[in-house]
Amino acid sequence: MSDDSIRVHLPDGSSLDLDEGATPADAAAAIGPGLARDAVAARVNGELWDLDRELPDGAEVEIVTRTDEDEDALYVLRHSAAHVLATAVRDLWPEAGIGFGPPVDDGFYYDFDVPEPFTPEDLEEIEARMEEVVDEDFPFERSEVSREEARELFSDDPLKLERLEEIPEDETISVYRDGPFLDLCRGPHVPDTGEIENFRLTSAAGAYWRGDESNQMLQRIYGTAFYSDDALEEHLERIEEAKKRDHRKLGQELGLFSIQEEVGPGLVHWHPKGARIQKQLRDWLEDQLDERGYEFVYTPHITSEELLDRSGHLEAYREMMYPPMEVEGEREPYRLKPMNCPMHTLIFDSETRSYRDLPIRLSEIANVYRHERSGTLHGMLRVRMLTMDDAHVFCTPEQIEAEIADMLDLVDLVMNTFGFDYRYDLATRPEERIGEEAVWDQAEDALEGALEDAAGGYEVDEGGGAFYGPKIDIKFEDALGRDWQGATIQLDFVLPERFELEYIGSDNSPHRPVMIHRAILGTMERFVGGLIEHFGGAFPLWLAPEQVRVLPITDDEIEGAREVADELGDAGLRVSVDSQSDTLSYRIREAELEKIPYTLVVGQRELEAGTVAVRARGAEDKQVEMSVQEFLDRARQQVESRALEPY
Repeated sequence: MSDDSIRVHLPDGSSLDLDEGATPADAAAAIGPGLARDAVAARVNGELWDLDRELPDGAEVEIVTRTDEDEDALYVLRHSAAHVLATAVRDLWPEAGIGFGPPVDDGFYYDFDVPEPFTPEDLEEIEARMEEVVDEDFPFERSEVSREEARELFSDDPLKLERLEEIPEDETISVYRDGPFLDLCRGPHVPDTGEIENFRLTSAAGAYWRGDESNQMLQRIYGTAFYSDDALEEHLERIEEAKKRDHRKLGQELGLFSIQEEVGPGLVHWHPKGARIQKQLRDWLEDQLDERGYEFVYTPHITSEELLDRSGHLEAYREMMYPPMEVEGEREPYRLKPMNCPMHTLIFDSETRSYRDLPIRLSEIANVYRHERSGTLHGMLRVRMLTMDDAHVFCTPEQIEAEIADMLDLVDLVMNTFGFDYRYDLATRPEERIGEEAVWDQAEDALEGALEDAAGGYEVDEGGGAFYGPKIDIKFEDALGRDWQGATIQLDFVLPERFELEYIGSDNSPHRPVMIHRAILGTMERFVGGLIEHFGGAFPLWLAPEQVRVLPITDDEIEGAREVADELGDAGLRVSVDSQSDTLSYRIREAELEKIPYTLVVGQRELEAGTVAVRARGAEDKQVEMSVQEFLDRARQQVESRALEPY
């Protein structure tokens, strides 16, 4: 190795000697022409770099190639596609202010300050201009500039100037140019715009600058990009399927829920059919909890601000709480409760507890209220009134792992009942937290032990814990492969300390209990919204708000159809009779559109034979004739087993 060369280290443990000033592109070429041809970026000492940056001596270098299987490769491609989008918009709307253009899950977006919202026709024009930018093969050129130079370069763009002032003094300021477009950006990017062949703009929407509703409204354009056309087409098909399954669309079509402007955004009205689904979930879950030794409690919807101050929630969640309510004659203001835990601690503390009483498991499916920003609200998935299946377990330190193991077992039951694949994330201490470090060490060690014993594998979410303790988050995957936040299990040594909770140990001395916060479904709103999209509104029989619809062929069979419905209803099924004057085929189609699991057709022949013609949802024209009792037995078995598909 000469004085004018450098040595870099490769993932397989080998080293590579290169000329001083060499780049990742040079390293790729030295390894082989195929790698050089496929390279789009590099990981240098664990950080993503452009291919044309100068490598330091001794660097760990891994070449990132064009593939849809590598998240870093897609990140770089989509980041670059966002710049191509901005290039096109600036060309078509020269006065447009430029916000942010990050890659996100499944795509990218860019925010623009323009006078009017973008129309579908605008998106078509922008996409056509993007294709021209791609054809130009503009290189992505990185430059490092001083703060003053950056201010001059972006003097006509207040959004960029605002972002510039937030960059720390000791951080390098870089800009990227592709053809006529210059942007303040950390990078990295693909070598040139020609790499971005397979992309599509998907939608446009309003978005507040920096996500703050007190700021100006910008116009956001969403898109996606892949290295292969097949992957792009598959993704676009998933988007179309997701639109069909959108819980807001299906919720309205199936009469499940609504959000009324007269009441306010983010406040869900559960209609009778949606409320029936929630009731089924509540009853099933509470039966499971009853068997596991939980006790049920109910607490007020408002609380004194003093209680939330004592618990630490006021300091940590003030921005998410509704403002204080001054009550005449009361010294302390009140708040709508944003969570149940402080009240459950008071129930625990309401009497003397012995170690023989522990664990004490308190459960409450309760409404809590959080002032989510209007720009973040989304149907049932992000709301302001949340129906939480909340519980708090008070136990000894020695009981922690057994309690968490039981909770994980319940999670497994729930996930398997709905056919979800899922994973565990261990969320560790956040920067903003309360409590001693030694207590956090103890809490994280306890969760790690429980996960290793009960789950067999997990991922670590560094800094993702609650302000009072670490937690286990359960992420489940729906029918379209999308991740959802489900159950959460949070270990807390802090609130028992703040509330001075005690139990009398076997040594007749007072001891501090440990508190475990847990929600299995999360919130009813988010979980049911997720179920609507997962099942496409076609709920399994046990959960369907209407399980059976009986259709008489003519008016002559109406009375007989009602007798069949009464027999099924008396046996516990949710059943209706459609005796409208429309044709039978029309009524069958209506039942299919309303996603009724079973339609029973009753004609004169069936009445004489004591049978029904059974049509299962999605079975097209196929129907099976059987006795009413045989259908009832099969339906009962399906409900009791919570089968996901019709027989």
